[in-house]
Amino acid sequence: MVESGIGEWIKTVMLAVIIALAARYFLFAPILVDGQSMLPALDNEDRMLVNKIGYVISEPERFDIIVFEAAENINYIKRVIGLPGDEISYRNNVLYINNEAVEEKFLTEYEANLSIMPFTADFEMEELTSYKKVPEEHLFVLGDNRQFSRDSRHIGVIPYDKVLGEAEVIIWPINNVKIVD
Repeated sequence: MVESGIGEWIKTVMLAVIIALAARYFLFAPILVDGQSMLPALDNEDRMLVNKIGYVISEPERFDIIVFEAAENINYIKRVIGLPGDEISYRNNVLYINNEAVEEKFLTEYEANLSIMPFTADFEMEELTSYKKVPEEHLFVLGDNRQFSRDSRHIGVIPYDKVLGEAEVIIWPINNVKIVD
């Protein structure tokens, strides 16, 4: 009788481990924010969950915060600015998408408290990437802390197949637990 109870307990634990590993591998993955390129949205050493399944059933949207493979075994976390077909530029500290000014509400308060201006240096995407428009199945990404971010201005456009998922939830430190936008 005791042996069958132990056997059932072992089966239950093994099933729980398999479910946890499957969820980790296919659905969600933890990530550590390394650096300050996403301030103010994300702090250095924030621990987050990355939704790995969301982009299997839909495509990234403008201003999503994504995690992608920038180089072998090196992942970056940045914000989607340009979608396929978009022309991206910055002039006089204003983002232009397809020649229309676009407000970046997530930066308004942060920018106002900085003494370094312009917050984002002027650029035309074509000058940096050789593409006039974001190619199909690619994204143009920027870090929120524009002066201290290595992003599409430096590494080019990001292929969809390098996107690991959307960074949606800060899980640590406990006083900073939240859904990010």
